[in-house]
Amino acid sequence: MITIYHNPRCSKSRNCNLMLEKLNEKVQVINYMTTPFNYKTLSDLIQLLNIEPIGLVRKNELVWKEKFKGKKLSDTEIIAAMVAHPKLIERPIVVKNDKAAIGRPIENVLKIL
Repeated sequence: MITIYHNPRCSKSRNCNLMLEKLNEKVQVINYMTTPFNYKTLSDLIQLLNIEPIGLVRKNELVWKEKFKGKKLSDTEIIAAMVAHPKLIERPIVVKNDKAAIGRPIENVLKIL
């Protein structure tokens, strides 16, 4: 099964979701804006992506610029910021089995399918 963590307001996320719908596999769509991550789930996903937490942050979002930019934050604080403000999470994120990819660019997702 494939899981996509999706924000329907994002065109890249919508395009990735459409691509996945065309596959002959079951796709679980999770709108993380209405079904937010908890700390453990997001932390586990970051480990699966094999990135540092800051690598999942959308640094151009206003909330990042106003509340966090320029501050020395621990990984725990960065994850907590994303849990509190899901808009900060880069999207889409696709998981298949024990592999995950951020769908920017969408070709990243193709590598794990």
